[in-house]
Amino acid sequence: MPRHELYVPHGVIPAVLLPFENDLSIDEPNFRKHLRDVAAVEGLSALTINAHSTEVASCAFEEQRRVLDITQDEIGTKLPIVNGIWADGSVEAARLAKMAAQGGASALLVFPPAPFTLGQNAAMALAHFKRIADATDLPLIVFQYPLATGQGYPKDTLLQLCEQVPSIRAIKDWIGNVPHHEWHIRTLQNLSRPVNVLTTHSSWLFASLALGPNGLLSGSGSVIADLQAKLFRAVQANDLEEARRLNDRIEPTARVFYADPFVDMHNRMKEALVLLGKLPRAVVRPPLVKLERAEIARIRVALIEAGLLDKNAGIHAA
Repeated sequence: MPRHELYVPHGVIPAVLLPFENDLSIDEPNFRKHLRDVAAVEGLSALTINAHSTEVASCAFEEQRRVLDITQDEIGTKLPIVNGIWADGSVEAARLAKMAAQGGASALLVFPPAPFTLGQNAAMALAHFKRIADATDLPLIVFQYPLATGQGYPKDTLLQLCEQVPSIRAIKDWIGNVPHHEWHIRTLQNLSRPVNVLTTHSSWLFASLALGPNGLLSGSGSVIADLQAKLFRAVQANDLEEARRLNDRIEPTARVFYADPFVDMHNRMKEALVLLGKLPRAVVRPPLVKLERAEIARIRVALIEAGLLDKNAGIHAA
């Protein structure tokens, strides 16, 4: 039986970063090293690629295929691979889904099409997901955006998706609203065919996990996968004291990673890995730009507060 037929997205799933050379090409050796570093963390259930964290919006189709090929080569026998599907049109989304299935992915993380910012209805959302589901039998993860973006799915639409597209097995929950987030957890995980909630509320992860989602999928796992895995286990074990201790370590990183402007969150995570000596440079593709020295200094302080970096460590050249 193919592995993806056994895999239901759950547990701790870091979304890794994608290092670039100074000429903006993919830095394959350091991407391989980054994959090995994250995959070595105890307690993970999968890794995510071709998503926000890997700057997928700036990566061509062939680059996305190469990212998957490298990931399959490095960790495909160790962990399931969740491959993002980022496309404004459903036909292209289906093409990406076929590529991911052929490349060995175990599940697909489906981003909402950008045109939905101008307005959407349930029929549009269903048409998009059904076309992807017709292209592959891989399990699908619905990326649930905040409703204010126009790309989030209202409750009725989300229920229709879960009912009419059987390969939907989870949502990546970024709704940004605590009561709505709790509704997702209580409702979707108790359907006759349960749909797991994977929180991505990484700026308030402890509070989110306390509500009972069956997993987390987070870009900050590219830096703090170990802390996230330990926090998830502590919450699952109802060890409140340990969970609070871990949350106190995570909080400084969340404060700097998810500061305004939000779009720089993965840019900041790259800088964190440079400071930790795990990447040689923090190059991002335009329209993202290099962070100012003052912000890099704030990231360094946060890593020290989190117990991840010695206070006497120098700042690496980036």
